[in-house]
Amino acid sequence: MKYKITRRDFLNGIAIGTGASLLAPAELFAQAGTTAPGESFDYYPPTLTGMRGNHPGSFEVSHALAWNGEKPAEYRKLDEHYDLVIVGAGVSGLATAWFYRKKMGPDAKILLLDNHDDFGGHAKRNEFHQDGRMLLGIGGSVNLESPGDYSEVARGLLDDLGIDLDAMKSNIDEFALLDSSADTALALLGPDGHVTVGGNWTQLMLGIGNYESAVRALPLPASEQDKLVELIGGDRDYLDDLSQSEKYAYVESVSYAQFLTERVGLAEETIPMFYPIPKLMGGPAASRYSVIEAFYLGCPGVQGMGWLGELAEQLLAGITDGYQSLYFPDGNASVARLLVHKLIPAVAPDAQGFSDIATSRFDYGALDRDDQAVRLRLNSTVVGVRETGNNRVTVDYVREGNAVSVTGNHCVLACYNGAIPYICPQLPESQKEALRYGVKVPLVMTNVLVENGHAFSKLGVSQVTCPDDPYVVVTVPPPTTTGGHQPPRGPDDPMVIYMLGVPSVEPTGKETSRELLTIARHKVYATTFDTYEQEIRDQLQGLLGEHGFNHETDIKAITVNRWPHGYAYEYMSLDDPDWAEGQAPHEIGRAQFGRISIANSDAEGRAYLDAAIDAGWRAVEEQTV
Repeated sequence: MKYKITRRDFLNGIAIGTGASLLAPAELFAQAGTTAPGESFDYYPPTLTGMRGNHPGSFEVSHALAWNGEKPAEYRKLDEHYDLVIVGAGVSGLATAWFYRKKMGPDAKILLLDNHDDFGGHAKRNEFHQDGRMLLGIGGSVNLESPGDYSEVARGLLDDLGIDLDAMKSNIDEFALLDSSADTALALLGPDGHVTVGGNWTQLMLGIGNYESAVRALPLPASEQDKLVELIGGDRDYLDDLSQSEKYAYVESVSYAQFLTERVGLAEETIPMFYPIPKLMGGPAASRYSVIEAFYLGCPGVQGMGWLGELAEQLLAGITDGYQSLYFPDGNASVARLLVHKLIPAVAPDAQGFSDIATSRFDYGALDRDDQAVRLRLNSTVVGVRETGNNRVTVDYVREGNAVSVTGNHCVLACYNGAIPYICPQLPESQKEALRYGVKVPLVMTNVLVENGHAFSKLGVSQVTCPDDPYVVVTVPPPTTTGGHQPPRGPDDPMVIYMLGVPSVEPTGKETSRELLTIARHKVYATTFDTYEQEIRDQLQGLLGEHGFNHETDIKAITVNRWPHGYAYEYMSLDDPDWAEGQAPHEIGRAQFGRISIANSDAEGRAYLDAAIDAGWRAVEEQTV
């Protein structure tokens, strides 16, 4: 393609750990070591473009273990012993380190190991520089959702980090993502390309505002428009042949897609317009949401169903009132950065903390120094964790082709649940089975640097939902000054377009939600950067071309954050039993195993920042009682 950004986009995606990403597993383990890139001040992963997220070099060793049972035959024992070794430097791992240090004192020796070239896990920062300005994008974990509802533990950690929630609320202009009060646009494909219809679609979908005129503007047959108007209006009871108890059983046991086709009578081609937001929560498994689950995510249909309609009225009141969702300019990457700065101040000795965290450059060479109580070691894939007697845990890992091991008094596995049975085969079979149960939701979060904001500003809204496209939401990063960030001042400035995608899977109706997620995960891994780039260019040109956008000249950089193992699995009424308390897979899977504990959002069964924090606290309590 003549409009390629540069080959830098590809090369930067694999530059860190180049030798590892291009070799077969056996060669991986045998390769001679090289100088760790983290020792150089020039090593700065946030500015890398191309393929990020689960980038090349971050997963090959793990896949060799999980798929083929391959791992090194022997390990060189490093002369390193720690009070606590943490596998995973995402929010859970970093919170674990913080809670342990807070409880055991500043001299506690802690090592964090992570297979990625950057810390934060899903809380990933994308950083761009254009025309003398820094622009930030969200690479994964997005927001602090309803922090007023956080546990005392999670709120306490935010306080420890100096996070001022009131300041965060006042620092941001209108941000449409997850904001029910903001105007957005719905873009459907018509005969001549995208047809974009503006309005507050969150509220329009539930019969608030002039929904009929909005529906009539969509490129749909008149018969479909009539059905949509009736559905959104909310007066009709589509289950009037059922008793109230039968209605409740129906909305819990029938998929929303089936309801729309069989009860509402909508064509298959119309149904995707209801799914952009559900897809952001459940990925391709959104097709398995029940009627009531879809309704809780803002989809219409139950307003006229007796007491279910009364429930709808309560939800509508909540939607119009809105709820608190707070953002850093790089999403929850700033939370991870604040934790790292607290644990290892040398990464940014001049940084103040909350007031300048978004603009502070970190010295990655300071993460893993032997004169520090806390060390964070990147590009290190753990392949074995086991209790070895003498009140110790041995941790084996591969880094830069070297197979090495360290020991600790305790170990916390703050990695994906699905990896733990392979890393820690000593666990009971019942626990390993529980750990394998959930399948993480695959997602693709892309940030596109463009020369200016003129074309996007002419949309008249800051967010477009695109049911027919690879990226179901096209918006902007949070326009906030939190952390010292300065968002674009106007359309003349360069801007970042934030695109949220869900891998497409065509369900046959026979797959469970977990099977759909597994298929989608494989698709994400198999999709090349070239394919993502073409999809991005085609979609943006279709949306913005009429406003003067030229993808060949206006796009300056593309960062694709692919997350084949994305959000933690949350149980769904169509596919998962209603387990008794303490018997759900995530509860069985997180059981303490001697000197080994588990901390991640998977273990809490909730894909939220506070869940990751709470998990870290629980693990520390288990290991320090």
